[in-house]
Amino acid sequence: MRKTLLSLLLILPWLASAQDTIPSFSLNEAITYALEHNYSALNADRDILDAEKQKWETIATGLPQINGGVSYQNQLKQPVSQIPADFFGGENGDFVEVVFGQPQSMTATATLTQQIFDGSYIVGVQATKTFLEYSQNNKEKTELDVRKSVVEAYGNVLLAQQSVLISERNKATLEENLYETKLTYENGLGDEESVDQLQITLSSVDNYLKNARRMEEITLQMLNLVLGLPIETPTVLTENLDDLTQEKIDLGLLDEEFNIEKNVDYKMAVNLNEQRFLELKLAKSRALPTLNAFVNYGGNSFSDRFNFLSSGQQWFGSSILGVDLNIPIFSSLGRSASTQRAKIALEKAKTQFTETQAQLRLQWKRAKSDYTLAIEEYSTSKDNLELAERIEKKNQIKYSEGLATSFELRQAQTQLYTTQQEYLQSMVDVINRKTELENILNQ
Repeated sequence: MRKTLLSLLLILPWLASAQDTIPSFSLNEAITYALEHNYSALNADRDILDAEKQKWETIATGLPQINGGVSYQNQLKQPVSQIPADFFGGENGDFVEVVFGQPQSMTATATLTQQIFDGSYIVGVQATKTFLEYSQNNKEKTELDVRKSVVEAYGNVLLAQQSVLISERNKATLEENLYETKLTYENGLGDEESVDQLQITLSSVDNYLKNARRMEEITLQMLNLVLGLPIETPTVLTENLDDLTQEKIDLGLLDEEFNIEKNVDYKMAVNLNEQRFLELKLAKSRALPTLNAFVNYGGNSFSDRFNFLSSGQQWFGSSILGVDLNIPIFSSLGRSASTQRAKIALEKAKTQFTETQAQLRLQWKRAKSDYTLAIEEYSTSKDNLELAERIEKKNQIKYSEGLATSFELRQAQTQLYTTQQEYLQSMVDVINRKTELENILNQ
């Protein structure tokens, strides 16, 4: 007994610490957590960092560039030149074989280049700003998508949990009915068909309960995936489906004005038009001349052996200052074709922009309609559930008193089970439809 008590005292602190590590979330807490840990959200943050680095990478190409180089040569067999012998006082017509220079040489140079004018560079810098804005808008869209995914996954878990509880109650009621009906039949006061009818209903409910338990596990794993947690984490949800549904009923949201310029899809469509416009400017800029300046300084050293790093080795310096001007003259109409293609792409983007605005306005109206319908169906299904419960209860009483058949009882029970699931689904629909409307309004 003392050993058992001691073991419990040792285990209890460990159980308490393990309990503390189990994550629990309200819906808003789950959204906040997902925005920091969701895999897509993390990559959206990295995309912004990448766009910022790309912006500087483009800007740096127009700033001074310094490159150095070192070249070493060792002439294993030096070339021989022939010089007329009369240069050295020899016979006219004779030649003297001469080797020029020393077999080993080293050259070290450093070159500074500076871009003075390049039309494509100016457009490239402008494009990096547009790309950074696109990355920021894409992060905003990703956050809205993550929020929507969390809301849907959270609601599905609550739906699965409620389905399990309701199915367990239905199963318990059916098992009691079946037990009483069997006793009645065994005592010769009932018929076998009543037992069979209840057995069919119980089997269906039992199968549904098993599936609901599997779905409870799967939906929780899906929520963990959206949150950025290991899928096997025993996450606890602190919200109640009924309370959450009441919280999400906001008729004032239906009166909100639709400011299309706040919509993230509209912003990304603007980005696309800006990108196509800059691509047209880039195509035109290729017909402009480019001007670059450079200054070079270097040194040469010669020796019979490798002693170029010695302090006494002699080096001969040289320096060059120059300017490169490149003027495009004729490209066999290649640049013209490229410019025309860029114009076509810009016109297509403008058409898509017009279409996007129309689609977004339709989506807003559709989202309002869907949200209104979800609230109406929730109210209707709630009333229908009360009616179905009363009908099933009356049939239970009639059946026990012999005033209703087992088939009529089964019909009432099946109607109740269907209405229960419709009621649960209507609550989830209210939650999801409100989130879709909020996303379009960018709230």
